[in-house]
Amino acid sequence: MTGTYTIRTMTQPELDLAIEWAAQEGWNPGLQDAASFYAADPTGFLVGLLDGEVIACISAVKYAPDFAFIGFYIVKPEYRGQGFGWQIWQAALATVGDRNVGLDGVVAQQENYKKSGFTLAYNNVRYSGLGGGQIPEHHGLKPLTAVDIEEICAYDQRFFPGDRRTFLNSWLQQPNSTTWVTVNNGEITGYGMVRPCRQGYKIGPLFANNAEIAERLFLALKGSLPTGSELFLDVPMVNPEAIALAQRYQLQPVFETARMYTQAPPKIPVKNIFGVTSFELG
Repeated sequence: MTGTYTIRTMTQPELDLAIEWAAQEGWNPGLQDAASFYAADPTGFLVGLLDGEVIACISAVKYAPDFAFIGFYIVKPEYRGQGFGWQIWQAALATVGDRNVGLDGVVAQQENYKKSGFTLAYNNVRYSGLGGGQIPEHHGLKPLTAVDIEEICAYDQRFFPGDRRTFLNSWLQQPNSTTWVTVNNGEITGYGMVRPCRQGYKIGPLFANNAEIAERLFLALKGSLPTGSELFLDVPMVNPEAIALAQRYQLQPVFETARMYTQAPPKIPVKNIFGVTSFELG
């Protein structure tokens, strides 16, 4: 196809279009994700335009001098297979320099990502179940309003290879979301957030010092939702206790991604990750 193809930084309104495309691809983004994603790195989102029409998008969010995460890699269906995706992919990789880059890709596309230097670390699996139930009565379980968000951000850094305070300050305060935190002797021992999505609700992140705390948080998040509503939880398959938690509450696997990196996997405690924050931004 002939025409002028240009690639530039995405505007914030255009991110709404990218999220709409993600919904059409079945990725089920949150209803209020756009502002938080953009807050993470306003320069980290690109669009490809053919004769002025947006036909491709990608994100390459730079979280730290040594870490970035790729997502939203989408080309409009009628323009696929013509090289537009490859061009915007290369443009995104050029923006991250020599950082270690992560992504959650469709499992079937692993071989294509390997050609760009990505190596499989492990798979994530999305589970689906039902919301509702009792919120556990436990003195260490606290709502977001009872905890200093800076303390949550500090705890979060154990599980992510970059400082994402700006992102979390927006993410945890999305409209209609719920965050629960567990505290013991003044120290945070876990936290989780659930938000409304295009379809149902999604938990993410869910980080905890151990499986017992993770289950308490999961039940609090689940119990915060309308009874019978659809609930999703994205779990690293290399965390057997997270898989066991999902299975214990009759959640069923519905989707899978390949977590890949361009360098060695970051040294984070995957055994304490019971719910991935977002397949789009890590």
